[in-house]
Amino acid sequence: MTHVSDTVLSRYAALDPGLEPDGVWAIEAHLERCGGCRARLRTMSSPEDSAFLAGVRHQVAAAIAVSPRMPRRARLGVSLWSRPLLPRVGMTVLVVLVALGLDVADSAAAQRFPSLVLLLAPVAPLLGVAAAWTRGLDPAHELVVASPRAGLYLVLRRTLTVLAVVIPVLAAAGWAAGTSPARWLLPSLAFTLGALALGSVVGVHRAAVGLAAIWAAAVVAPSLVSARLPLALEPASRPAWIGLSIVVAVLLVLRRNAFVGLKG
Repeated sequence: MTHVSDTVLSRYAALDPGLEPDGVWAIEAHLERCGGCRARLRTMSSPEDSAFLAGVRHQVAAAIAVSPRMPRRARLGVSLWSRPLLPRVGMTVLVVLVALGLDVADSAAAQRFPSLVLLLAPVAPLLGVAAAWTRGLDPAHELVVASPRAGLYLVLRRTLTVLAVVIPVLAAAGWAAGTSPARWLLPSLAFTLGALALGSVVGVHRAAVGLAAIWAAAVVAPSLVSARLPLALEPASRPAWIGLSIVVAVLLVLRRNAFVGLKG
């Protein structure tokens, strides 16, 4: 980046009131990471100011040396996992295993119903996604949203962490139940993106629960009653799921700044 000019740096050292607040902020942000400009600034300061700053540095260094240290924690756990994610992901895995057990039992009874694993797979990740960025479920939510990487970046990282656990479980359960991931992977992606995009308006938790409830009422229940696989999970529906995923992804990018706010 361009260094601060001598003229501007001397005005900053003299506390020139003519400098705009945004300009002062930009200078201080640059000085934090540029040792050369800090050295130049020291040469422009008066002897009294230099002595005062040296005393402050000495006092701060002494206070840091005797202050207690917080225990180090794994960065991955801090940045990706919040406390509510673990039980939510565990509950998702349990639901998938129960669905697999019912599929196996139904298969032994002449397979009278569509695969429950296939019917639940599109919305299975939503239980973990619901906890990815929810104020009411995360005691440290205020601290998280104040972090430099807050917003969509951290939401996506937590969501990918959830998917990294749930998708292999779904794939294994689908393989055991004779269901190809090609049938549910695209709908699952569309629902996950949809929960995040809609969550930027109503909150991720509400969006995930609402979408899961709509899918259960509009697809899962009718499929079990009619004992027929829904059209939404047939191969012919894949182009529609791809198009929907692209549209929702664009909306998610457009709404990316909304995740910095506190959502319930």
